[in-house]
Amino acid sequence: MELALVLSAPLIGCLLLALAGHRRFAPELNAVMSLVTFAAAALLTVRVIARGPLTAMQAQFFVDSFNVFLVALTAFVAFTTALFSRPYMRIEAHHGRLNPARLRLYHSMYQLFTFTMLLCLLSNNVGIMWVAMEGATLSTVLLVSLYRTPASLEAAWKYFILCSVGIAQALFGVILLYFAAEKVLGPGGTSLLWTRLFDVRTELEPTVLSLSFVFLLVGFGTKVGLVPLHNWLPDAHAEGPTPVSAVLSGLLLNVALYAVVRSKVLVDGALGRNFSGALMMGFGLLSVVVAAFFLSRQKDIKRMFAYSSIEHMGIMTFAFGMGGAVAAFAGLLHMTVHSLTKSAIFFTVGHAAQKTGTQNMADIRGLIETNPTVGWGLAVGSLAILGMPPFGVFTSEFMVLTTAMHEHPWATPFLLIALGVAFAAIFGKVQPMVFGETSARRLPHPPALVPVFVHLAIVLMLGLYIPPYLIAWYRQAAALIG
Repeated sequence: MELALVLSAPLIGCLLLALAGHRRFAPELNAVMSLVTFAAAALLTVRVIARGPLTAMQAQFFVDSFNVFLVALTAFVAFTTALFSRPYMRIEAHHGRLNPARLRLYHSMYQLFTFTMLLCLLSNNVGIMWVAMEGATLSTVLLVSLYRTPASLEAAWKYFILCSVGIAQALFGVILLYFAAEKVLGPGGTSLLWTRLFDVRTELEPTVLSLSFVFLLVGFGTKVGLVPLHNWLPDAHAEGPTPVSAVLSGLLLNVALYAVVRSKVLVDGALGRNFSGALMMGFGLLSVVVAAFFLSRQKDIKRMFAYSSIEHMGIMTFAFGMGGAVAAFAGLLHMTVHSLTKSAIFFTVGHAAQKTGTQNMADIRGLIETNPTVGWGLAVGSLAILGMPPFGVFTSEFMVLTTAMHEHPWATPFLLIALGVAFAAIFGKVQPMVFGETSARRLPHPPALVPVFVHLAIVLMLGLYIPPYLIAWYRQAAALIG
């Protein structure tokens, strides 16, 4: 029941908003449908924690500690982003950047995007998961191009072409996976079920499965934004509406990485060695280093935080690649705090760019004077994402670094240098934006930034104290993938 509601709520929301997405009540309807989805996800989470993993619809859908954690996170951030987008998109329409038809497109595609991400997470069938990932790509292409400017259309086309090529690579990986599974499980759709594949993973042909993982890593890694497959990501984040940037960075990248990690578990079982982990560590470390050095060259604030997302996805990929319970725990915690922190940052960045009329960091100054709520939100969010204690990002990064020092000491200097460069780049650019001198007048009405401070409060709490039930939850998920 809960699983059906999780999937049906955003799909019904998409259909309703396709009809009424241009009405005055559309932003509220979008938020209400997102709230229903979040409530259903919370109920599903409680059920899985109480009763353990469950399957539905002849095992086509499967929920365990790993994916239900991501379902809850996805539904929560989708809900808070829907709350943020209410005033934000109204102001965009008031400024003439959006007409009623584009507002209808935005609201309906937002719900469809939520549906495709949840379908990808909950599907037990690798083929359906691949279709859901492609659906997420197509829906977000329309969202990225919403403003119909030359830059947004170029970003959408780049996103569509690069991610479609990546998804095609992933499809070939799925075909190879089926080829290996068919010999053990026999022909039919059940040969693509994660649960069946997990049970027979030690019997799968190692050579075919390792080749399959290479294609799956390249294909889904394009969606994760791993270097050198990342070129679509900064443009898509910079040119799309800010709520879209928040869910792209905070949610879609996690979903793509989830697919990679699920595949890694099968390959490790078949090969009996960490072939997949070595590839993930290599791509992850390269992403962290390259993104850190690109940060210092950015002039557009949304592009800068897009490169920060590449850096943090690299940290997660590296953590999951190391394997083991501690590294997997750190990767899951980093997924959580990055999603919450980065979406909060994009909320503040969106308001700052909207009020000043520019995304150029050189033209945004003195936010603490003109709009203290936005200024403090951006300052605290930036410190959190840079790994300053006592925020949760510090905790997860510290766990990744100490595990790397113990198991892969060669990688530690690269991680430390990259994190140091990223800190200097972001802090040096954010500080004058928040505390610099400005002649602009103070804005009379502060924006509603409750989602920002709710996200940052959770991240702060996870840095100071992780509740026992959450620790048990992370440990169960880490045991499944570690």
